[in-house]
Amino acid sequence: MLAMDHAEAQRLGAHESLLRSVNEAIERGQWPGEESTPAAYRCECARANCNRMIELRPRDYERVRAVGIRFVVIPGHEQPEVERVIEMTPEYVVVEKRGEAADAAREHDPRE
Repeated sequence: MLAMDHAEAQRLGAHESLLRSVNEAIERGQWPGEESTPAAYRCECARANCNRMIELRPRDYERVRAVGIRFVVIPGHEQPEVERVIEMTPEYVVVEKRGEAADAAREHDPRE
């Protein structure tokens, strides 16, 4: 496992939390009753140039968001130095932040 300094872990957590805020807005735009209709969400990875979209149902996104340190990313966008894989599907991967990255994610969580 690669080491990551405090500033970098904080930057990654803040960036990913910003993308999560975008996804919160996407989810708020869903009409009632559309929880089982797939919607496009932004990949919540730490890559500054990533603008990939992930299609999943709002109820599945809510399941990920139920834990404030979990994020949904495109397969291959995981960062093992600051997160561990919780779930893998062909369309997306659920990751959970660890250490300082988890602290930053909690600090910037729009639901906290």
